[in-house]
Amino acid sequence: MDMATEDSLKAPTQQWVSFVLGDERYAVDVMRVKEVLKLVEITPVAGAPDFVLGVINLRGSVVTVVDARCRFGLPQYESDDASRIILVDKGNDVVGILVDRVGQVLNISPDDIETTPVPGNGERRTQGVVTIEDEVIVMADLDRLVPNEIQRVPDEI
Repeated sequence: MDMATEDSLKAPTQQWVSFVLGDERYAVDVMRVKEVLKLVEITPVAGAPDFVLGVINLRGSVVTVVDARCRFGLPQYESDDASRIILVDKGNDVVGILVDRVGQVLNISPDDIETTPVPGNGERRTQGVVTIEDEVIVMADLDRLVPNEIQRVPDEI
């Protein structure tokens, strides 16, 4: 089989938004990303799980913000000007994910995603990994990264 035929048998590419946590690169499905925000003030919520940083006011709506570093078992990081909140679609809600910085949109074929376990991934918050130009990118599983039980916060915040 020649290369042209082999390439035509590959699944069509999907777009993924890349982001960085420390020295590691991750990506989330672009179809789930609503918006990327510069860091705004996050109001802590008493009694929230340790990976929930708090909530933000987004044009009159209360949005829960999750610490991606905490969810992936990485050390804490002092946010800076490059830090971003990626707003993602989680069912009928929007949830924010705090990341160190956002990268580019990547075109990735599902055939190129290796489903090998990622060391230290705990509850398997990834869909696998892909290698692009000798760099390993961890494909985040939003449904596991952002658990259902934190989607709703009390409206009185």
